[in-house]
Formats: sequence, C-alpha cells, structure tokens
Amino acid sequence: MVLDCRVEGTPPVQITWRKNGVELPESTHSTLLANGSLMIRHFRLQRGGSPSDEGDYECVAQNRFGLVVSRKARIQAATMSDFHIHPQATVGEEGGVARFQCQIHGLPKPLITWEKNRVPIDTDNERYTLLPKGVLQITGLRAEDSGVFHCVASNIASIRISHGARLTVSGSGSGAYKEPAILVGPENLTLTVHQTAVLECVATGNPRPIVSWSRLDGRPIGVEGIQVLGTGNLIISDVTVQHSGVYVCAANRPGTRVRRTAQGRLVVQAPAEFVQHPQSISRPAGTTAMFTCQAQGEPPPHVTWLKNGQVLEPGGHVRLKNNNSTLTISGIGPEDEAIYQCVAENSAGSSQASARLTVLWAEGLPGPPRNVRAVSVSSTEVRVSWSEPLANTKEIIGYVLHIRKAADPPELEYQEAVSKSTFQHLVSDLEPSTAYSFYIKAYTPRGASSASAPTLASTLGEAPAPPPLSVRVLGSSSLQLLWEPWPRLAQHEGGFKLFYRPASKTVFTGPILLPGTVSSYNLSRLDPTAVYEVKLLAYNQHGDGNATVRLVSLRGASERTALSPPCDCRKDEATNQTSTTGIVIGIHIGVTCIIFCVLFLLFGQRGRVLLCKDVENQLSPPQGPRSQRDPGILALNAVRWGERGQLGRDEKRVDMKELEQLFPPARAAGQPDPRSTQDAAAPASCEETQLSMLPLQGCSLMEGRTTEATAPCSRLAAAPPPPDGGPGLLSEGQAARPAVAPITQPACSGH
Repeated sequence: MVLDCRVEGTPPVQITWRKNGVELPESTHSTLLANGSLMIRHFRLQRGGSPSDEGDYECVAQNRFGLVVSRKARIQAATMSDFHIHPQATVGEEGGVARFQCQIHGLPKPLITWEKNRVPIDTDNERYTLLPKGVLQITGLRAEDSGVFHCVASNIASIRISHGARLTVSGSGSGAYKEPAILVGPENLTLTVHQTAVLECVATGNPRPIVSWSRLDGRPIGVEGIQVLGTGNLIISDVTVQHSGVYVCAANRPGTRVRRTAQGRLVVQAPAEFVQHPQSISRPAGTTAMFTCQAQGEPPPHVTWLKNGQVLEPGGHVRLKNNNSTLTISGIGPEDEAIYQCVAENSAGSSQASARLTVLWAEGLPGPPRNVRAVSVSSTEVRVSWSEPLANTKEIIGYVLHIRKAADPPELEYQEAVSKSTFQHLVSDLEPSTAYSFYIKAYTPRGASSASAPTLASTLGEAPAPPPLSVRVLGSSSLQLLWEPWPRLAQHEGGFKLFYRPASKTVFTGPILLPGTVSSYNLSRLDPTAVYEVKLLAYNQHGDGNATVRLVSLRGASERTALSPPCDCRKDEATNQTSTTGIVIGIHIGVTCIIFCVLFLLFGQRGRVLLCKDVENQLSPPQGPRSQRDPGILALNAVRWGERGQLGRDEKRVDMKELEQLFPPARAAGQPDPRSTQDAAAPASCEETQLSMLPLQGCSLMEGRTTEATAPCSRLAAAPPPPDGGPGLLSEGQAARPAVAPITQPACSGH
C-alpha cells in the first residue's frame, strides 16, 4: 500500500507520517520514499501480537518557517461478511410482478449480480431490473421466467453466492379489478455527495397502476441526473445536498383519483470545504493577530486550530470565537510566530487550510517596563507605578497601561495612555472590592516594546450606600417598610439594620438585623397618636453605611378610623339588592325600547315604499296629443317643486286623497266600478312606492295585455293641466294615463 504526500515550500522540507495521531517510525514494514510517500510492503490485520495497519494516516511537513499537517486518510481492510438476507421463494401470476432481495456487507461495497439456473441474468431484458442494493425485479411475468435464482456478491476481498430461491409462475390471473397497492416503497437513505441514490417503488393492481414521484415539500425533483428504472424506481445520479428531502411514491389507478403512497427520506452529506481560507499575515510585536476560517458541509463541520501541527487550546492571549472560526492572538511575541492550520471535519470528510504568522521585531525597540507595581488607594482607585526599560529608552514617546478585571477575558481590557516622563498613573472609576490586572508597554515611532509582567491589585472595600426606603401605613398602629433587596450584601457578610422610635423619645428600638435578600418589614403595636422616626441602613465587613431616615405619623390614620362609622351590614345588603334590581329593570327597559324602534323602522319603511309587483301587467300607450301630457316623472302629490309652497294647509288633504286613490273603498257585490270602462286600456298592478315620486320606468311591463287581476289597482294619471301650465291633481274617477313612452318590448325584470 502506498500513501502519497505532495509538499510545496522553501527547502529543506522534512516529511514524516502519523498514524492515529502518533508519529510513525521507519521500519522494514513501512518505508518513507524519496518523494515523501509512505509504502507499507505487506498490509496486515491485527493477529496475535502484531498490530494492524488499519487507521487514520496523515503526512507532516516541516521547514524553518513552521510545520503543517495534511488531511487524514482512513485505511481499512477489504472484507466480506456472510449474507444477512437470502432471496426467498416466490409464486406469481402471469403478467404480475416478482421481487427477490439479498443483503450483504463488505468493504468496499460488494457488487451484486444475479443468476438464474446458474446462468447470469440477461441485463438487456427490459422486464428484469437489477438495483445496486441487491434487489431483482421481474415485471410482466411469463412461464419461462420460472427457475432458481441466486444472488452473487463480489469485491476485492471475496466472492459469495446466496442460497437459491425458486420462482413459480402460475396461470394467468382472473382479470378481476384489484385496488392499486405498493408492495415495496422507498427506504431511508444516507449518502455522500456524488453518489447515486436508488429509491425503489414496486406497485401492483389491475389495471396496472401508474407510478409517479414527488417531493413532500412541493419542490420539483428536476430532470438532470434523474431517471426511472424499471416500472417505477427513481434513480438520482451524482446527488447533491439539494437532493435531500422526503420523496413520495404514488401508485394511481388509470383514469381515477384512487392512489396509494409510500415515502422515504434521502439525506445527502457533504464533506467539509472552506468558504474562507485563513490568510498569512505579518504583524509588529505587541499587536494583535487575527485569522478567519469559515467552512461548510453537511452536517456542519467542527473547526479545530493547530499551531505547528499541535492542537491550539484557547487561553491566555489566545482566543477562539464564532464557533472556532476566528482565532485571535493578542500581544504577539516571537514565540507566536508559527504556521497556523484550520482543520474542518464532519462525518463525511475533513479538509485543512494553513496560514503563517510573522512577528515583526524592529531593532532598537525598548525592553519591557520594569518593576510594575499596583497599590490600592481607595475603593475606586489604584495607583500603578513602574520603572523605564533598561535599553533603548531615548525614542520612547509614551506608555500604554492595559487594565482589566482579573475575572474578565482578555478581550474586555481597556487602555490608558501615559506621558513618557511619568512613571506612575492613578487608575480611577474602578469597582470596590474587585481584583484588577495591569501591565504596561513602552511605545516608540517604530513600534511597541514587549509587555511587562502583569500585576494584580484589589480595590479597597467600602460601606454600602444608603438604601432607598418607602413607608406605608397599614392601620392605626402598624407600618410597612419597603426597600430594594441587595443580594450582593450576603457575599460580603452584610445585610440591613432597622431602627425606629417615637419622635418625642431619644432612644431607638433596634437594631433589627435583616438579611440582604429581604425587601420589606412590618412594624406593629405602635402608638396611634405618635409620630415615628424610622431609620434603615446597609452594612458589610467594612462597616455601616449611611442611613435613610423617614418620619411618619399614625395620627391621621387613627382619626380616619374614628370618623368612619362601623359597617351596617344589613343596610348595605339591602342597598346592594336595590341596586341590582334597578340594574335589571333598566336592562329590560332598554331592550324593550330597542325592539320598538326596530319594529317602527320596519313597518314605517313598508308604508313608504311602493314597488311594481305584477311583471305581466302593462300601462296602455298614452292617449291624446303630446301637449296634454306632463313629461318626465309623475308626482303623486302632482305638485312641481317650485309650487310646493302653494299647497300650504291643503297638504294634508291632498295626501288623504292620494291614499284613497291608492286604496279604494270596497264596493258591494255586483256594483260596477265607474272607472272600469274608461280605464280598461290602462291596467297596472302596483305595490308600494315612495310617496314623493314614482319613476314608472322601474317596472317590468308588456304592451297590449289586460287582465282582471289589475282591476283592484288604482290607476295614476296626470289630470289635464291647469290654465297656468302646471300639472293637475289626481281626482277620483279620473282616467289614469302613464307619463312614460309606450313599452314595446319587455323591460328588465327583477326590480
């Protein structure tokens, strides 16, 4: 076995090999060739005390700039297991479907072929479908298909033959209708990109069902690299991550919507590959170096960093962020100069990329500041002092002090600049009782010195601040005190102290000690006539803080209690009952009013609207010369808009006459209608319409038809115009004539 390793770099380059992370020594069994490849003369498995050559191998190359490691190559021995599944005997009808399956494991994956009666099956026969997973499908069975079938598996390790399975083909089927059914549906598959996916689907039925495929998420399957093998097996060549999904096989009865479905999930994995490679950089000493490495794959890959071939763990001035995709090295020095590798790995494979960090070290730079000390001055201030470097101090332009909490990561540090003539600095605005880390660098126009040794100092503690306090009167002899809890007091052996007294006395009652997590306290059995002084303070190991003082009077609460008479429960109960009764009565009255309003609107509207009802009735053509007819719309009150004011007091009388015309009084049996003769040519069946205007063209009429059903309807006509040219009023017994043109064709119905 030969493993190749190709390396490019500035010579001389030294190449070694690792197996499972351990350097592989040269021996007579494994030899390093001149081109850097590794040759194993006799590949072996573990037997007795001899080790196996199986494992993960990687090539390591090193020159004067650093060291890099190749991606891993997994070596496994070729094997062949026994059959897990042997084909089973099958009986089928002519025209039906037969299926055989065998299953065996091996490395590399075994090639499956089939034999019938010890003769290889003719793969050119379209009725025979061989699937790579070890399935043989035979469609349109015939009598000559009967025989004994064997599954043959082979790889470089071995060849194995399964047990025989007999196929018996019986006579033709009865031809009766059979519901479509799926004998075998697609299985769940997990593949790697560029492999071939085979989704099996075998359906039966009479008539023969139509097999179709779709994706459960509705996305199209596509056509590139897609083919249907046999009668319904879906083959996807060169799969990609986009092919992942749930595939649905459907067997449809031709010409109907009767169908049966089965589904299987396809998962396509992709080995890790880089979207962004790390870039080699050069940085001055004392600055920060950053490498970015982004990889993708399915499943998402895990990223690891190596420094000269060794795993780089975060800590100190080395930080990893964004799921290890960003490597940051702060305060770099000569020891950080190396080759850094980003290794991305998932279950489908691994990949690596490398970059070099060069630390620029200018000659003549000053050394690190010396004798750095930090002394606490107060609870918020620390004084830091130092001595200038030993050499190259003439070009120093200033110092930079680096500050951070000792418990914080390095990226949270901040800096303060200091003059070159000052060798101490007062750091303020710090937190009490907190440890801080300090180090300092000297700067010149050509760069910064290396960092001084860090030093630690803790700020002094201080007593707590006065707590905010509010007082609430609960009754004539009790108070409730409220404040914010301070859980941090418990960490410093602290809590609250409560004092109280009548303002007329000099001695406080207390202290009442309360833990820092408490936020309230009740005082009871107080003098109702007194004014009380309440004092609350917080304390810790550094002493008592300033107190918050409140004055509160209970006299007002006592007087309010005295002025308020006792509760008359019976009277209150009676009042409540009366109020409830009043509410119920009010609701009933309101609902009744609403009902009356609705009824009034409904019946009032019916009295105001007239609609034409009998679509077969007609109005006779207008008689007389055109000059005797009033054009336009006929008004029931027969008054022009400009003359409405002339009616005055006669308005009510005219309305009564109109109502009499619309609803004539009933006549005795046999008594003729004096108007029936002269008005027979102009019958009309009308219902309610608006009393102000009657646009007759809104009715559906037909010319030349008169029926007895129109007799009870009052006719409306325009009286001969008065001498002044205005429209006349309708009078009893006067012939009604329509004020519209004659209708020669049926008008639109449904009005």
